[in-house]
Amino acid sequence: MRQIISTLSFIVSLSSFAAHPVEDLLNRIDSGASQKFVIIQTKSPTDFFEISTVNGKPAITGNSPVNIAAGLNWYLKYYPHIHLSWNNMHVEMPDSLPLPVKSERHETTATQRYYLNYCTHSYSMAFWDWNRWQEEIDWMALHGINMPLAMTGTDVVWANTLKRLGYNDEEISSFVAGPAFQAWWLMNNLEGWGGPNTPQWYADRAELQRKILARMRQLGMDPVLPGYSGMVPHDADERLGCQVSGKGIWNGFTRPAFIKTDDPLFERISGIYYDELTKLCGISKYYSMDPFHEGGSLEGVDLAHCGSIIARAMKRANPDAVWVIQGWNENPRTELLQGVAKGDIVVLDLASEIKPNWGDPESPSPYKRPDGFWPHNWMYCMLLNFGGNVGLHGRMDCVINGYYKARQSKYGATLTGIGLTPEGIENNPVMYELQTELIWRPEKFTKQQWLASYAQARYGASDADIDSCWKKLSETIYNCPSGNLQQGTTESVFCARPSENVWQ
Repeated sequence: MRQIISTLSFIVSLSSFAAHPVEDLLNRIDSGASQKFVIIQTKSPTDFFEISTVNGKPAITGNSPVNIAAGLNWYLKYYPHIHLSWNNMHVEMPDSLPLPVKSERHETTATQRYYLNYCTHSYSMAFWDWNRWQEEIDWMALHGINMPLAMTGTDVVWANTLKRLGYNDEEISSFVAGPAFQAWWLMNNLEGWGGPNTPQWYADRAELQRKILARMRQLGMDPVLPGYSGMVPHDADERLGCQVSGKGIWNGFTRPAFIKTDDPLFERISGIYYDELTKLCGISKYYSMDPFHEGGSLEGVDLAHCGSIIARAMKRANPDAVWVIQGWNENPRTELLQGVAKGDIVVLDLASEIKPNWGDPESPSPYKRPDGFWPHNWMYCMLLNFGGNVGLHGRMDCVINGYYKARQSKYGATLTGIGLTPEGIENNPVMYELQTELIWRPEKFTKQQWLASYAQARYGASDADIDSCWKKLSETIYNCPSGNLQQGTTESVFCARPSENVWQ
């Protein structure tokens, strides 16, 4: 017995010295950098981080690994003026780091912080390896993201689901899209395009997704997994004998069908799908489903019933799960939301900075909702990039003014956080820094106030010429005005299709 107790004590002793996830993150940024900091995680009902001094070192305290990482990023930007971004996630830190004169604490009620768009996975991430994913997950943590969309390997889930439904490899290949087109496939708009995928591809995706999810969870994130909302191959009525709707063409592509939620096969297919998803990814707190995205026939569809059945299928996989749905154009329709219980769904107002649908009476959106998404929870999102196009673009005033306006409105009671929903990334980092800092700043500020400190962090020192340049940028290219519904940057004429009039 003494030997057993001694062994257990030794194991507990070893575990107490295990590296904190943020210490591991620091060492990925700069080998050995964790020795220059004190990382402290403490329990608190309030999301916070605090920057202080402990034993002659900068100390970062928080109530979760993600919040500590956000505090670390804040410290790096505004004390030694080190800026980590897509341009460079590695830096050699100085031997002597500046110490805070006094403790600096930031709290937030924005407990949900979403990241990514289905399109991002296809436009920017389709062929990433584990090394690139590691850097991106670290970037997420440093920017306080705790709800990343994790759809790598969903093609594996679908392939296995269809096999169990009797489809052969050729039939599966004609349905599952290739890597660069899976965004539009998983949003129920096309099928098969860009494939077929090889057996080795599926094996690699499964292994990569397991690594991605393990790292996300280690850092305290709750990955958002693609759930099941009724998508089936367009010939499922003939192949499986189920009742379907939504058949048709989307931008020249054959759309998948949508199995009617009152068909008994819906429960069977959704059960198989979630079983395969759980085998690969485990149980999730959040599942993303977007039925009827950008069209699809609603003929004969009871939307309220549809919403309740989709939510019920999700709840069978995890009774505590929450449905994450994109608020884009007319979706999610009010009738569908009425079929889901409050607390079981959160709406991403996908482009709050361009055409807010959360209830802003001054919104220029043709789809604005006088009652917002009431009574459901929602998140203030910045889309910014469309099509993965590269160029300078932003809406600084819209982002700042819109966020604080939403918080102070009657819809602020159901505003649970922020989201970054770009179609493409690795450009315009200034806008992402701005959006992710909003939640830690309780008082409204101006872009001029914020840019002075941002520029110092970005370039490592203050410079009058740089400040003057950023002032001009913030008043022009980074300040697309409210009411202008331009979708992202103006593309280069060199990207246009050959024509005598490339402006049309």
